Amino acid sequence: MLTPNVLTAISLGLLALGLLLAGGTLIASELRRARSGHAIGKAIHQGTVSSATGATEIDTEFGAQYKPDVELPFHWLDSRLGHAFVADEDRNLIDQCGLPSQRAQLIFLVTRILLAILLPLLALLFWSAGHKQGTVISVLAALFMIGFMGPKWMLGRFAASRRTQVAKELPLFVDLLRLLQGVGMSLDQGLQVMATDFSHVLRVLGYELTLANRQYAQGRTRDHSLHRLATLHKNENLRSLVALLVQVDRHGGAVQEPLRAFSDRLREHRRSEMKERIGKITVKMTGVMVITLLPALLIVTAGPGFLAIFRALGSVGK
Repeated sequence: MLTPNVLTAISLGLLALGLLLAGGTLIASELRRARSGHAIGKAIHQGTVSSATGATEIDTEFGAQYKPDVELPFHWLDSRLGHAFVADEDRNLIDQCGLPSQRAQLIFLVTRILLAILLPLLALLFWSAGHKQGTVISVLAALFMIGFMGPKWMLGRFAASRRTQVAKELPLFVDLLRLLQGVGMSLDQGLQVMATDFSHVLRVLGYELTLANRQYAQGRTRDHSLHRLATLHKNENLRSLVALLVQVDRHGGAVQEPLRAFSDRLREHRRSEMKERIGKITVKMTGVMVITLLPALLIVTAGPGFLAIFRALGSVGK
């Protein structure tokens, strides 16, 4: 007879079987890839040994290229499991956190799978005894959800803090660029100096500028190299600044006056944000003052009157 305990055991067994099949598929694909890598490396090695010259250099080059033991399985990210556990939104969050893209995505994939399996398994082994079946199933489902979504929540918080840091660094970024333009540097020189010499104060924007300058040095256009900076952190002011820089780089002209107007607009925007925050804090502090100060104020002001009334009532009663 199918009792609730039997159904729970069957469902857990099917879940474990599915996870084993998925793990076996990944291991089998990795072993096939390793064997093909060894075969290609061996063929290249034999071809280079049989050649008359350059055998040592070619063998060293391809021997370093085909070492499946030291290569990470980045191809997991392109599989169906990789796209299911590391979606495009997750990859965008990893980029916003400023982490190495492929390595961080692989770590995120492995962490998500391990936490989604280990947390319910540990709860099932060390906590489930003596509790009701409905409670155990609810806790296991909650732990699975926490293990699956926990890494994404952490990435979201870290990416939000970096977006806030970008908004704080942007006025300084504009002022420094305007200062470097004022001393006679070109736009390219100013961006290079800011990425190398001011990265300790522009922690997020300095890192993004370093990537943009590297892409520009490799032959990409200024528009393409600054596209990540304009769109990654979802800041409209930063997007407008990048559009201004691209326009100046494409058509030329003086950039000091547009930067001054842009800096004034940023300061005005920050001033309005500070006023809005102060207004919200005032409303919040009203509730705090009512809860904390009003009882003390009532005791100080109305306390003597209440004491006089109590004494008068006590004398009447006597």
